[in-house]
Amino acid sequence: MSLRASIDFLLYQWLNAEQLNQRERFSDHSRDTFDAVLDTCERIAREKYAPFNRLVDTQEPHFDGEKVTLPQATHDAQKAYAESGMLSAAQDYDWGGMQLPYTVEAAANAFFGCASVSIGSGMLTTGNANLLMAHGTELQKQVFAKNEFAGRWSGTMCLSEPQAGSSLSDVATRAVPDGEGFEADPLGPRYRLKGNKMWISAGEHELTENIIHLVLAKIPGADGKTIPGVKGISLFIVPKKLVDTEGRLTGERNDVVLAGLNHKLGWRGTTNTLLNFGEGKFQPGGQGGAVGYLVGRPGEGLKCMFHMMNEARIGVGMAATMLGMAGYLASLDYARNRPQGRPMGVGGKDAAQPQIRIIEHADVKRMLLAQKSYCEGALALELYCARLVDEQHTGSPEAADDARLLLEVLTPIAKSWPSEWCLEANSLAIQIHGGYGYTRDFPVEQYWRDNRLNMIHEGTHGIQAMDLLGRKVLMENGRGLQLLAQRINSTIERALQQPDLAAHANALGGALQHVGAATKAAWATGVPTDALANAVPYLQAFGHTVLAWIWLDVALAVQAGGGADATAQGRLAAARFFFHYELPKIGAWLRVVETRDQTCAALPEDAF
Repeated sequence: MSLRASIDFLLYQWLNAEQLNQRERFSDHSRDTFDAVLDTCERIAREKYAPFNRLVDTQEPHFDGEKVTLPQATHDAQKAYAESGMLSAAQDYDWGGMQLPYTVEAAANAFFGCASVSIGSGMLTTGNANLLMAHGTELQKQVFAKNEFAGRWSGTMCLSEPQAGSSLSDVATRAVPDGEGFEADPLGPRYRLKGNKMWISAGEHELTENIIHLVLAKIPGADGKTIPGVKGISLFIVPKKLVDTEGRLTGERNDVVLAGLNHKLGWRGTTNTLLNFGEGKFQPGGQGGAVGYLVGRPGEGLKCMFHMMNEARIGVGMAATMLGMAGYLASLDYARNRPQGRPMGVGGKDAAQPQIRIIEHADVKRMLLAQKSYCEGALALELYCARLVDEQHTGSPEAADDARLLLEVLTPIAKSWPSEWCLEANSLAIQIHGGYGYTRDFPVEQYWRDNRLNMIHEGTHGIQAMDLLGRKVLMENGRGLQLLAQRINSTIERALQQPDLAAHANALGGALQHVGAATKAAWATGVPTDALANAVPYLQAFGHTVLAWIWLDVALAVQAGGGADATAQGRLAAARFFFHYELPKIGAWLRVVETRDQTCAALPEDAF
């Protein structure tokens, strides 16, 4: 099994990505052009990323008080990625893009995640530019987004603050109009920002000539007070270095200062920063405060930022998936080559017999198959979501609207499920290596450390759970959940016609009914605190049901392709494992949801 073989199967035999070429936007493409993109990214990942994954973990970013230093390997990798055109892969030709389907873009980026998530690629820069393409003015697109797509500049998202991590309503950064005529600036209404932002990935470095920060801040009213809650949040472009309307650096440094680097458990190759805006170290225009240009309308900052956040959540899910996949491939190789133990006969072990490789032990096969079911299933889920993005952008009006709503429901799963279960895959990879897995002699401990972040950033596990049960399954009178159920039932109906898959189909049907009943039971009192008391178990059960559906649909594609070779047998075995070992777990998770169990929520603080 190889990553490329899995991607090819999922793209072409399962998702039928070649059919996208029939659409006008992608009509210049073919299987050959798709494969050429995959070949290029696979090669760059193999040559510029994978060999340096350990190096960037041990040689952390260094700040000398003036600038941040990163290993040369990081500079080389980022340059190669930018030169590949992947930053603008999905953009129009007029913007230097390839008009590539997002499905293919996401698949191509998977190689970088598997080779070295720690080095990073272009997720935040592309997401930053995509937000500006959706909500920025024409000049903001030309000056900021276009330079980001070209790789000349990079981008960040600045949401969290030291006192306000996930609670964005408590953002304290302020933005005040920059003098009279502030609205007349060609780059957008000009403000001065003061505040602090924390956990900013790639917030300071020398990899690009400029860094474009997208910053959430509040604009005070005439009384000097800000509007409470998220309705008062606005969004601003705050460049590290000031630029003119032609995208040229003016030579003046904006008042954005690195306060320090966060030293992390993993993902050490990418800087993670605390930034101070408007502390006065620099005085652009002879005044204090960081210069920022309003994006969209005042008070609609969070609405704009969700464009980037949702994109980043799917990106996080893919990163988690690829870290799990990297661990799986490493532990598979180890298990095939590590001799240990002897076969068990009727009378016990025969010490005179030669040792066998650990892959021949049933429990090691269990751990490998669990990893395979988690990681290949998660990869299929992420690519399915990417295919929905293409449908939303290029499908018929009805299909596009369905894709939009399905993405709303699936995004919390696409972010959270791989973050939890591909992390578990990394833990199993360590277990297969035994004591060696707990040392730095093998890469699996780094994969686990890198992956542990993914349950936290871009919305913690608990936030994704509340978003799913508290908002997504209820929105538009539950139509998104109904659409998903229709897709699942369609797969069930097809699988019932296949003797080898009928039992799985019936199990999935029962799971789907259980999720539906639990959703209603959770909201039976109409009291949010009752319903959301067990939102995470609901998320876990919902996610497992979705992954069971994905695996059943993939299994149908395997059978349609003949399903006789070892690779096909492996995919069918992974599907069978998921239905036998994983799907039954949802009963326990949903039991506390449907009874609105208050064991956790009602426990007084002193009892801890």
